[in-house]
Amino acid sequence: MTYSLYEHVLGGLLGQALGDAFAMPALLHPEDTWKRYGGWLTEFHPGPEGHPAHAGLPAGRVTDDTEQAFALAESIIQDGGVTVEGAANALLAWYKSVDGDKAPFVGPSTRKACQALQQGADPWKTGLTGDTNGGAMRVCPVGLINPGNPVKAAEDAAASCRPSHFTDVAVSAAAAVAGSVAAALQPGISLEEIVAAGRQAAVEGRALGSSWFGASIPRRIDLALTLVRGSEASNQNDVFKRIVDLYDLVGSTLAAAEAVPSAFGILCLAEGDPVICARYAAALSGDADTVGAIACAIAGAWKGRPAIPDRIASVLHRANPELDFEGVARALTELAERRMGSEPI
Repeated sequence: MTYSLYEHVLGGLLGQALGDAFAMPALLHPEDTWKRYGGWLTEFHPGPEGHPAHAGLPAGRVTDDTEQAFALAESIIQDGGVTVEGAANALLAWYKSVDGDKAPFVGPSTRKACQALQQGADPWKTGLTGDTNGGAMRVCPVGLINPGNPVKAAEDAAASCRPSHFTDVAVSAAAAVAGSVAAALQPGISLEEIVAAGRQAAVEGRALGSSWFGASIPRRIDLALTLVRGSEASNQNDVFKRIVDLYDLVGSTLAAAEAVPSAFGILCLAEGDPVICARYAAALSGDADTVGAIACAIAGAWKGRPAIPDRIASVLHRANPELDFEGVARALTELAERRMGSEPI
C-alpha cells in the first residue's frame, strides 16, 4: 500500500481533536471519573455540570488545546513555517476570540503572556517564565511540517513556545511532542523509535528555553514508561491500576513535567492506537484533555487517518464545524513537502 503523507498529517490533526474531545468530560481524579461513567468512557460525553473548565461543552467538542493548535497551524501555513511573531499573533487572536480575560479554561502561562501581549509587550520576552503545558498541547502542527526530522521539530517547537512558554522545562515538553509527531510520520517506524525520538527531542529542547526549575522531561518519560510497561496487563482492572499509578506518581496537572510524560505513558499503554489512547486518557482524569490531545496526536500521526473510525471523525466534524481538518491537513502537507524539498512520500 502506497504511503500517503497527507493521510498521516490528517491522522495527527484528527487524533489531537479525538483525544481532546473524548477526555474533555473527565473529572479531577481517576476514581471519580470511573464511578461517574461506570468504567471506561466508550463514547463522547458533554462537559459535566460543575466541571471547573468544561461544564456545558457539548459532546465531541474540543477545548482550548485543539483550538490553539489550529490557530498555530493557520499561522504556520500563512508564514510558510514557524515564526515567533506568527505564534504570538495566533495565540493572541485566539485569546481575544474566547474572551480570555474571563474564560476559566485559559492556562496561567497563556493568560499572563496574552495579557502582556495585549499591552504591546515584546513576544520574544513574554514567555520567559511560562512553565505549564500550553506550549506542548498545541504543538502538534509543528511536528506535522517536519516529517522525519525531530531535531528541526524541536527547534521549531521552541520558536512556537517563545511568546508564552519559553522556560527550559516547557520547551523540553513541547519539543518531546513535536519531535515524536515528526518521527511518527516516517514510513515503517516503530512505536519504540517514536518514543525514543521524542525523548531525545526533549533533551535538545531543554537547552533551547530560558533557565527555570522543573523536573526532567526525559527522565519522567522514562518513569511513565516503567509504570505502564512491566509485565503484560492481564485484564482491564490491571490496565486501570497502571493508569492510576501514572496519575499518582507522574501526575496529570497543568505542569509540563506531568502531562507530557503521562501522555507518553498513555500512548505506550495503548500501543499507539488513537482510539484506545483517548479512552485511557479519559480514565487518567485531571488535565485529561491535554494528555489525550498529545497522546492521540502522536498516535494519529503514526497510524494515519484509517485508524480513526468514520463514526468518530463524523462526531468531531459535527461538533467542531469551524475546524477544517482536511483543508488544514492538505496545506500542512504541502508545506511539509516543500520544506523537505522532495516529491511526496
